Amino acid sequence: FLQILVDKLYYTTYNIAKKIILHMSIVSEISKGVKRMVFNTGAALLDAIVLAVVSREQEGTYGYKITQDVRKVLEVSESTLYPVLRRLQKDECLEVYDRQFDGRNRRYYKVTPKGAAQLNLYHEEWKLYSRKIQELFEGGAAI
Repeated sequence: FLQILVDKLYYTTYNIAKKIILHMSIVSEISKGVKRMVFNTGAALLDAIVLAVVSREQEGTYGYKITQDVRKVLEVSESTLYPVLRRLQKDECLEVYDRQFDGRNRRYYKVTPKGAAQLNLYHEEWKLYSRKIQELFEGGAAI
């Protein structure tokens, strides 16, 4: 019986220590200005964010700049974003062209009319979705 109590105490102490360490690391990251996203980002939201970033430039923009702009609001790696760019190109939401820059080609992405329509749909859906979530957090929405 005593061994069971010791084991429970050990596991309880271990779990509390893990939570404290995690909390301390989050507080440390926040104090250093590190952005930390708690929620997972689905494919549709990534598509919407990328389309919004690319649409801000009339002549389009290049991959590295897209990555940097997306990182201002979301933790994401280049290895995550380039498949998104390829998928949006395949879905005819983005067109791609190369332009010379410092003696080499730089790949640019530009929103197509289909991409602009998709972005508009995402924007309208986001407004509805975020309003419902906000109402739920504030206690105003019925479940």
